[in-house]
Amino acid sequence: MTDSTTEPLLPELYDSLMTTRAMRRFSPEPVDDATLEAILAAAVQAPSGGNIQPYQFLVVTDQPLKDSIAALYLKAWERYEPTVAKLMPPPKDDAAAATKERNNAASDHLARNLASVPVYILVLVPKISMAVVDEEGVMDVGPVYASVYPAVQNIMLACRSYGLGTVLTTLHRIYEDEVRALCAIPDRYEVVALMPIGHPTGNFGRAARRPAASLTSWNTFGTKRF
Repeated sequence: MTDSTTEPLLPELYDSLMTTRAMRRFSPEPVDDATLEAILAAAVQAPSGGNIQPYQFLVVTDQPLKDSIAALYLKAWERYEPTVAKLMPPPKDDAAAATKERNNAASDHLARNLASVPVYILVLVPKISMAVVDEEGVMDVGPVYASVYPAVQNIMLACRSYGLGTVLTTLHRIYEDEVRALCAIPDRYEVVALMPIGHPTGNFGRAARRPAASLTSWNTFGTKRF
């Protein structure tokens, strides 16, 4: 299986899909409101089950508020990183070790410099269940997040189209109650993503990923075509 067997009808779109990667290093250059509004307009065009759009977006640009959120994020990172490091198996070779070190350094940089990123978008989701019940029992059609994360991906792609970077982060959830209190978010909402947005200092490009063929079965699980 190759990445593409035919020429895409929208090659620029396909290139954006293939080169949108997590960005964790940003310049302090500001992002204007009109661009943020265009990015959020793209977010709400994402599909959602029954077109319910079960999300709210909270844009954070106030520096003292960013400072407070960033302090919680760093506190979470300094707990989370060493704990996870103990659980991870050692890298299988030097290349894997270098990749791991590079990724960890980028995550550490974000945690220690989050306050200087121009904008955060917090993605809020109401604490609701999508399950319904009939005479035969509960019909669980999946979590509400399935109607939220397509909008998150649209934010990432819209950022890419404007030359901006972002990354989906969730470390703030370790101190989610405190984040809600800082931003006056009602308790009925979860904060399912914190997306820092700014001008990246790194380059867009294809990230290292497992080949699609290694993750794909055809018709029955485990049946490979290639």
